[in-house]
Amino acid sequence: MNANVHPAVVAKATDHHHSETYTALVWRRLKRSWTGMTGLVLVCLLMLITVFAEFFSPVDPKLTGIAFSAPQTISITDQDGGFVWPRTYQIGEGTELDPITFQPIVGPDYANPLDLGFFVRGFKYKLFGLIPTERHFFGAVDGTPVNFLGTDKFGRDVLSRILHGSRVSLMIALTVVFIVTVIGTTVGMVSGYFGGRFDTWMQRFVELVLAFPQLPLYLALTSLIPVTAPTHVFLAFVIFVMSALGWAQMSREVRGKTLALARIDYVRAAMAIGATDRRIIFQHIFPNVMSHVIVSVTLAIPSVVLLESFLGFLGFAVKPPLMSWGLMLQDTATYSVIGSYPWILSPVAFVLVTVFAFNALGDGLRDAIDPY
Repeated sequence: MNANVHPAVVAKATDHHHSETYTALVWRRLKRSWTGMTGLVLVCLLMLITVFAEFFSPVDPKLTGIAFSAPQTISITDQDGGFVWPRTYQIGEGTELDPITFQPIVGPDYANPLDLGFFVRGFKYKLFGLIPTERHFFGAVDGTPVNFLGTDKFGRDVLSRILHGSRVSLMIALTVVFIVTVIGTTVGMVSGYFGGRFDTWMQRFVELVLAFPQLPLYLALTSLIPVTAPTHVFLAFVIFVMSALGWAQMSREVRGKTLALARIDYVRAAMAIGATDRRIIFQHIFPNVMSHVIVSVTLAIPSVVLLESFLGFLGFAVKPPLMSWGLMLQDTATYSVIGSYPWILSPVAFVLVTVFAFNALGDGLRDAIDPY
């Protein structure tokens, strides 16, 4: 030991090193990964926006206005702040029409700029469904609707609908992944632990589920719901279909981990002293497969988000009045709409950010949890 270092400092450092828990070790490794930390920050921001969607929405997502209005740009002129040019929309004898879309040409009103600010008053809503308020994070000071990402074919604000749609898209993803994780983990551990004929028949059933062509089955099953069915029934059925086809892969991965863990000495010792199968599975095997399950969850969420967006684009996910990213992408079904109104593709950017965030977090957790 270095003579210049006080023994108390060495003892304190040694005690701190030995008292560090497994969670603290994983967190210390995760902080070293810039991709993992970037994903964690983005995931936290997505969850914050999802919970407080009304607060971050500058306009009521159900409010209609000018159809396919271009995004209003922010212009900063002095140190007092920024403003946007409000768009004019007056139908009369001198109104110019677009020769392709026959929509009125909407231009900036330079004579009446709008002042922008933070924590402004806007449309009324209830925070958490309980607290009535009208405060919003950003918008026009006088409460005038401002379309930062333009409007859709019904004149509804794209940005506000994206923020509200994140609730449905992420709710579907989190619910499906939760059900898949519970069923897949339980089936995988039980099948791998007991083995024998039970494991053989269970794996044949898992292979049968994995062999189904998922996309045609999704379309066939979702088409069974009548168009007049309530929205929540359709949403529950979509979640059920995704969960019923998604648990098999998780169970196969957990089974492989369980087969290796069932031969470890402390598991065999628990069997020797007469521990019940339930106790061995949930007290000895389950904590050791949790690291793999956590990583699988973070990597499964973006897959479900992409699947929901794809099914929503085809019209087999949620139905109005619900809002989701996939449902919003139905407006991009034709090249003419994309070419004339490219801002309609804005939900794609949020889907990409969500997929990147969860994938980056999953990669960081995989490296941090892996002891090797």
